Amino acid sequence: MKRTEVPPEILARLRPVCLALPQAREEAAWVGTRWRIRQQTFAHVLCVASGWPPAYAQALGADGPACVLTFRSPLPAFDAFAYTWAPFFRPVWFPDIVGMTLDKDTDWDEVAGLLRASYRHLAPKKLAARLDAADRDDDGSAAAPAPSARTTRR
Repeated sequence: MKRTEVPPEILARLRPVCLALPQAREEAAWVGTRWRIRQQTFAHVLCVASGWPPAYAQALGADGPACVLTFRSPLPAFDAFAYTWAPFFRPVWFPDIVGMTLDKDTDWDEVAGLLRASYRHLAPKKLAARLDAADRDDDGSAAAPAPSARTTRR
């Protein structure tokens, strides 16, 4: 099976967001590209085509072609309805993992917020605190992105 590579324009959108996070690193995954904080993967992008990779095709509910991003969120662990509508899907391999189809309608500001939240969820407290400090406004109020209407319960 020939693997479908992640389009360079998608990597170009994800890379600066992920690599701007304290001590984050990029690496080739078993398929696609992933970004990690220490040994924890906070973002993984890959393409599903002709039902491969099967675990992702099953989670997506489609054989592809589709470019998908997985990330971690504390929300699914507390809300069974979180992220259950398109473009999101819920893989079963971790209770806090979320998948998202990336396409022409992707809201890249929303993706950036979700990736920062994923990083915060997995990063050691000292690194998450560095990110929190960087997100402070001049007046000291938090500037972290608020969940969009799509990431709240409907």
